[in-house]
Amino acid sequence: MARIQIASEAGACYGVERALKMVEEAAESSEVPVHTLGPLIHNPRVVGSLAEKGVTVVSSPEEAAGHTLLLRTHGVTPDEESRARGLCHEVLDATCPFVKKVHLAAARLAREGYQVVVVGEKGHPEVEATLPHAPGAVVVGNPDEAAGLPAAKKIGVVVQTTQSRANLEAVVAALLGRAEELRVVNTICDATSGHQGACAELAEKADVMVVVGGRISANTKRLAEIAAGLCPRTHHIEGADELEASWFEGAGLIGVTAGASTPAAHIEAVQARIAELAR
Repeated sequence: MARIQIASEAGACYGVERALKMVEEAAESSEVPVHTLGPLIHNPRVVGSLAEKGVTVVSSPEEAAGHTLLLRTHGVTPDEESRARGLCHEVLDATCPFVKKVHLAAARLAREGYQVVVVGEKGHPEVEATLPHAPGAVVVGNPDEAAGLPAAKKIGVVVQTTQSRANLEAVVAALLGRAEELRVVNTICDATSGHQGACAELAEKADVMVVVGGRISANTKRLAEIAAGLCPRTHHIEGADELEASWFEGAGLIGVTAGASTPAAHIEAVQARIAELAR
């Protein structure tokens, strides 16, 4: 029988657990409808379960006028927050505290005269929420993009919380020749680094890896990339119902990890289903 091992660090991080607690309490106590500004977290199954409890997603504060609105874990722009507080019955800030650190770092660098560079994914909600805190900031996703930036006297770097340390280091190396002074604020979340390290450690020895979490989740996709690079038989799923028995044929060790937006109950369900399929 195959052995199933869960990565030593996997699943919902502090910011996600905090946000889920906030939304559940709001759903139970609010006298008016409850909404989230954008998906609360990047896990469609969790968002779907919240919808079943009456918590719906809106795309603008205007859609939640007079109601309770939660600001998503990835953060929102200062303009969106200001509009929400002027329109909504109650605004609950579920922004991850580690994301707020990115905002503060970017703003501080901008005040001190640095050309701010955000290492991250263009268009990602966290990145979009960070940019207004540092007017004129630019986003780079890889070393090639960084090498193409104009030279500047002072460049200050912050990084999307779910980026890999390796990508940050590669971008910084590319920026070294673009500035007289380069200042780097490493804002990668500790949970992200821990998840990635534990994933790599398990994938190196596993015959099959299963990565659980939303397909739109940046940190989960990165875990799947890390796992696939070390274990070719890697599968990224959102839930236990996607598992297939054929994946586990001949496997001695099956590794399981999960993104930061994946509740413990989802991991447990996947583990139980693998145990049934891999007999």
